[in-house]
Amino acid sequence: MLRTRVIPSLLLKGEGLVKTSRFKNPKYVGDPINAIKIFNDKEVDELVLLDITATNQSKGPAFETITQIASECFMPVAYGGGIATVDQMRRILNSGVEKVILNSVTFSDPAIVRQAADEFGSQAVIASMDIKRKLLGGYEVMSHSGTRKTGQEPVKWAKRMEECGAGEILLNAIDRDGMMGGYDLELVSRVSHAVSIPVIAAGGAGAVSDFAKATDAGAGAVSAGAMFVFHGPHRAVLITYPTRTQLAAMGS
Repeated sequence: MLRTRVIPSLLLKGEGLVKTSRFKNPKYVGDPINAIKIFNDKEVDELVLLDITATNQSKGPAFETITQIASECFMPVAYGGGIATVDQMRRILNSGVEKVILNSVTFSDPAIVRQAADEFGSQAVIASMDIKRKLLGGYEVMSHSGTRKTGQEPVKWAKRMEECGAGEILLNAIDRDGMMGGYDLELVSRVSHAVSIPVIAAGGAGAVSDFAKATDAGAGAVSAGAMFVFHGPHRAVLITYPTRTQLAAMGS
């Protein structure tokens, strides 16, 4: 049986890495190349790289930075942020990135997911969904780094992304982001059981045991940010990753 993929999620702001809390208050955590070299040494499964300002600032992908990062990675890397065209995806994938992550553009142009899947294959296309709990109950999908309401319900939108050809769903719980209090397991379960493609749970991991809880809820893979870049109650910056022994014991 294959072990669940455990994926560090790194947030780019300009040329530096940051970590947010509930998609706000980005804290600088270092140089991306230094972090990647550490993750290389720790033999991580995959890496997610998200430029959190590209879309809101109407900037396209930072191709030079993406190429530099991809050339340093010994593991598969997925990139998202500022992607608006298939031509941009082609350039990103040609730089050595294995998967593109589409978020805000899927709401203005859902057909782009099908275009990408037809040209590059579904395995290269991840639909990212940023989810916020509503005050009176339920969930809503947000866009533009969690700043805009879309009116979409997560399960319905996940099904639509699957129908459009996405090979995976990156499911981000905005209210759990950076808090290290555990994933939103209700959300993970609802979306995971509604689609047949893998769902990557994101937002809230604080311990290896959280990974097992997410997979028990239906997640096909897990992602974490703060858990891998902060250490201790004062959130000192320290790049870490569980040992193979710790990860092997996830389900025990």
